[in-house]
Amino acid sequence: MIDFSGINWNAQGLVPAIVQDSRTKQVLMLAWMNAESLGQTLAKGETVFWSRSRQELWHKGATSGNTQRVCGIDLDCDADCLLVQVRPAGPACHTGEVSCFFRTLTTPASEPGEME
Repeated sequence: MIDFSGINWNAQGLVPAIVQDSRTKQVLMLAWMNAESLGQTLAKGETVFWSRSRQELWHKGATSGNTQRVCGIDLDCDADCLLVQVRPAGPACHTGEVSCFFRTLTTPASEPGEME
């Protein structure tokens, strides 16, 4: 088994995983992983997360078919967040949107540093 001791897991034994399309670089979703889901992700080559609401492993796309084939996983500089690069087989969001980040809170600024 791979040694995950270098990962700074939170108090619940979880680490956030930012999922990004490896081709377009679009951020698709944020999910959570524990050591078991990370191990299964590496073994399957598809994303497996920890569902905090259901308290169980969640193989992304197992029901919908919208799986995410893993191309690479990076650990951030603080070792407390993963960047999972994937080739998605369909939308990442349960709403059917390509990305879970489709709701805009701000409009683009006319000048750097300005928010409208």
